[in-house]
Amino acid sequence: MTDDSPSARGVYGIAVAAEMVGVGEQTLRLYERKGLLTPNRTAGGTRRYSDDDVTVLLRVGELLSAGLNLAGVRHVLALETSNDELRAQLAHVLGVIEQRE
Repeated sequence: MTDDSPSARGVYGIAVAAEMVGVGEQTLRLYERKGLLTPNRTAGGTRRYSDDDVTVLLRVGELLSAGLNLAGVRHVLALETSNDELRAQLAHVLGVIEQRE
């Protein structure tokens, strides 16, 4: 499933994204290799980071500051995503139930 929301559109180059979150470009490449995020790519292969990516990068920084390693960060991000999806499904089900009542 593709997210076509404006916040998911890749608009920032790697240098800009790195500056926005206060890390180096190599760090962003490392995060990508470790599966923490997957920035959009241009036809030529240039990374383009979205506002959603920047949000993830800021969350990665928070988790690293809290003492997690990159493997732990990856697991926490996956759990947070899963929880968000479950909450959305629950809200949908509750909405359907409300409509029937």
